[in-house]
Amino acid sequence: MRVSIVVPAHNEEGNLPVLLDQIRSNVPEGLHEIIVVDDGSSDATLAIAIVASQADPRIKYISLSRNFGHQAALRAGLQGATGDCVISMDADLQHPPRLLPDLIAKWQEGFKVVLTIRQEVESNSTFKRVTSSLFYAIMNAVSDVAIDPGSADFRLLDRKVVDVVNGLSEHDFFLRGIIPWVGFSTYKLNYVPDQRMHGTTKYSLRKMISFAASGVVANSIQPLRLATFLALAIAGIGALYAIYALSIFLLYGRVVPGWTSVALIVSIIGSLQLFVLGVLGEYVGRILRETRKRPGFVVGRSNLNSSDE
Repeated sequence: MRVSIVVPAHNEEGNLPVLLDQIRSNVPEGLHEIIVVDDGSSDATLAIAIVASQADPRIKYISLSRNFGHQAALRAGLQGATGDCVISMDADLQHPPRLLPDLIAKWQEGFKVVLTIRQEVESNSTFKRVTSSLFYAIMNAVSDVAIDPGSADFRLLDRKVVDVVNGLSEHDFFLRGIIPWVGFSTYKLNYVPDQRMHGTTKYSLRKMISFAASGVVANSIQPLRLATFLALAIAGIGALYAIYALSIFLLYGRVVPGWTSVALIVSIIGSLQLFVLGVLGEYVGRILRETRKRPGFVVGRSNLNSSDE
């Protein structure tokens, strides 16, 4: 049994040493490697990973040339991992290392994917709970695959699953949607997240919106169909209004008064057109990114293939 653990990290100098110690304490046997993926940190995260790798050869590091985002860092770690199974977890200590033996035990029972489902706690802000619920509600309403509410990037993947994921060439990498699409036998483990020990969350509102948009567009064409249905609905309303206006003119011989209603209809139709163009723009922009064939990340430094670089 060779267990690889991938840890994307961005400015986590306060949490990383504690996390590494807890991982080694909770996985005393079978720990093949811990891959710390430094996602363009501006603090001492990379330096800590380098020093730790010199003290323990099981600790590896990948330093991206800049901040490419959490999903890109996660992808870099999956591509570098060589274990029989790969566990991904965040560096902020909210993914409890004490659960690692439980994930491994379920994998040894025969499950190819072991997911963790985050349970909401009262300490989370109302805004965070509401936006999280709204995100998963929208995702499951328009996505081609079902994503469990509360699912996190704290999971175990069998080597066979990792090889399938690494074989995907798409630029917009949304692993929470890819895993249910890939399939395989899955076990879901509920957990209560621990509190962050140091630092603050790296997900701003802008990043959260971008993450949600990527999740929807990367896993579904339903928004395109929704735009078509909305266009048909507005066209139907316009046709009904035209029939109404024509009937009033034929029956009573007068033009329907009320420029306000006309302006309102024009505004609705104009807004719908802009909405449809916006949806099309999202897909066209992502098609452009795919045709460029650029990698999702660039490695600036790594010790995966050498003792140190």
